[in-house]
Amino acid sequence: MASSPAMRAIPPVNAILSHPALQHVQDVPREAILAACRYVLENLRARLEIGEGIVPDPEAIALECAALARRMSRATPLRVINATGVVIHTNLGRAPLPKQAIYAMDQASEYCDLELDLSSGERGSRQSHVRDLLARVTGAEDAMVCNNNAGAVLLVLSALADKREVIVSRGELVEIGGSFRVPEIMEQSGAHLVEVGTTNRTRLSDYEKAFTDRTAMILKVHQSNYRIVGFTESVSAESLQSLARSRNVPLLYDCGSGLITDLEPYGLGDEPLVPRIVALGCDIVCFSGDKLLGGPQAGIIVGKSKHVSEVKRHPLARALRPDKTVLAALSATLRIYAFSRPLEEIPVLRMLTRPAAELETMAQALAAALREDLPAGTFTVIAGESCPGGGSYPGVWLKSYLVSAEVPGYSASTLAAMLRQASPPVIARLHESRLVMDVRTLDEGEFEGIAQSFRSLKIPC
Repeated sequence: MASSPAMRAIPPVNAILSHPALQHVQDVPREAILAACRYVLENLRARLEIGEGIVPDPEAIALECAALARRMSRATPLRVINATGVVIHTNLGRAPLPKQAIYAMDQASEYCDLELDLSSGERGSRQSHVRDLLARVTGAEDAMVCNNNAGAVLLVLSALADKREVIVSRGELVEIGGSFRVPEIMEQSGAHLVEVGTTNRTRLSDYEKAFTDRTAMILKVHQSNYRIVGFTESVSAESLQSLARSRNVPLLYDCGSGLITDLEPYGLGDEPLVPRIVALGCDIVCFSGDKLLGGPQAGIIVGKSKHVSEVKRHPLARALRPDKTVLAALSATLRIYAFSRPLEEIPVLRMLTRPAAELETMAQALAAALREDLPAGTFTVIAGESCPGGGSYPGVWLKSYLVSAEVPGYSASTLAAMLRQASPPVIARLHESRLVMDVRTLDEGEFEGIAQSFRSLKIPC
């Protein structure tokens, strides 16, 4: 128990509020500063009660309150400038949205016709905003959307394979990020996992031998975030679909990244193309909305009507449904695929297919702008590589151009940390002990933001 003198040494709220360290806090509501002071002082009292810590001096308390007030009042997540070259960066929110999707989200944030049929005045389905568009761009009979792809797989398994067996290759029992693993998702769905083959080799005969009268489905999972090379063998979706049809069970293909437009002409041909998979006759296909599709986070389910309609009726469909802004953004993104120019208008596809000459020109322009703003620094254009990211195209690197930044007296890691805390935050990367900015994931309109962030570091000229 803390002594009474220690408790009496804690300054009152008014004393901290009037401290000069808090008088200079700008653009923070007074209510946030007051709440921060109360929280800091109450936390200090609680620590003293259990005999931990001492009473800091008033300036230290005021500085802690100021930092907390800034954090409390700052809208998050913050927009950042992605100079890493990782196009689908999971930590930075994956796919940046097309302008049309951002506008659609803004419009849908008001009252909207989410579940209202405007022609009849009756209740409608939120899935109607994307169903026909998904059918158009993928060629599927039916479609629905839930909150993410892990949810989509969970929902399909729950609806079609509860308490029954699902056959899957051992080489496809993947971890999909955030420590979520396919076997664990299947366990939650109530389906019983039947592993066949080995890690590196699975044959069609392995699937055939695993069939029993309790088999509900075959599951194929695309190896979207790793590669097994060397002595390997796997079974194509086409062969599995033929087997599933002969045994009168559906094939579920989790193809992960949701590629709609063929990128093979740009040297990116290793990802399954959703329309091609659907054309093979796959019963159900699941994929993400915020990876190669280039839209918002969503789990998309397309396939045969008899299976998708059953999934829609499952109780989990309501628990996993997306909100109005996600549907608006996804609808706008799909309209680009259906009626416009996806390679030009969807940021992910535009970044992935940028020619090297354009990237070099951008890098030279960025370096020149930074040299003018910060004469003390050395900004050099060097050749480098970018990666698609987001669990797509594992092992694939794209030729790019980087701007290397060196400032006397500052290490690369120190500069990187300072830029992350700048306004706007710039997320760069370290390459061969240098701080580099990859222009593949930048727009020229962001160059001024990068220069502003460097200026805010107050580095002497």
